[in-house]
Amino acid sequence: MSQKRLLLCCDMDRTVIPNGAQPEPGGSRELLADFCARPEVTLAYVTGRDRALAAEAIESFALPMPDYAITDVGTVLYRVQGGEWIESPEWMQHIAADWPGCVHEDVAHWLNDLAGLKLQEPDKQNTYKVSFYAENASPVLQLDVESRLQRHGLHANVIVSLDESSGTGLVDILPARANKYHAVRFLQQLLDYSDQEVIFAGDSGNDLEVLVSPIPSILVGNATDAIRREATQQSEAAQTSDRLFLAKANYAGGVLEGLQHFYDHV
Repeated sequence: MSQKRLLLCCDMDRTVIPNGAQPEPGGSRELLADFCARPEVTLAYVTGRDRALAAEAIESFALPMPDYAITDVGTVLYRVQGGEWIESPEWMQHIAADWPGCVHEDVAHWLNDLAGLKLQEPDKQNTYKVSFYAENASPVLQLDVESRLQRHGLHANVIVSLDESSGTGLVDILPARANKYHAVRFLQQLLDYSDQEVIFAGDSGNDLEVLVSPIPSILVGNATDAIRREATQQSEAAQTSDRLFLAKANYAGGVLEGLQHFYDHV
């Protein structure tokens, strides 16, 4: 890449936040913050955290303040300016088209009798995100949830995952377009960046759709072997292998390593 401007989109947990088991390269977050402070760099965090938890992590881990934040598993887009987080109504309108005439309470009601599901706390919900705890976070559960929602004509993205720190199963139900890839694309188009002016960095399964897309992407070194294999296989199948960089360094060190690969001005 030879252009000067850059939209850098980073996952937070275990990508720029060193909260995994692997060690963090010394000074890497400080170097990344210096890079993001350049006037030609626009930083966006892309995270499953809500606004409060994202802001808490920025302070706790001395992360650079972003210009934009895609939070709540892709259901909310903020412009961050002068310490204010300003929600994008355009993004909300965009994803609302998948749930016409439907509200959060409808989705919760349709699923409340499924065995093993328990609605998460109110602060983990929003207008277009319905989140449950699950006793058994399995592909069978995902199919059951998807089947019920389809019967109600809902275009939904059902994400079944495991909170590694607690071993708790999680189920997030979002509009079909409310995911990291579509949110990054929306922000890219909103700001009028080409694919060659965007770089994404992530570490886990919910980053895969971006990692194997035409957007230049960095998989940090602390990603699991299974994710590295899956990302490699999917990018080869999609013929986007040249857009995927497998970093050796962990966390922010891996992001910096990928920036050196893709970007001429590190």
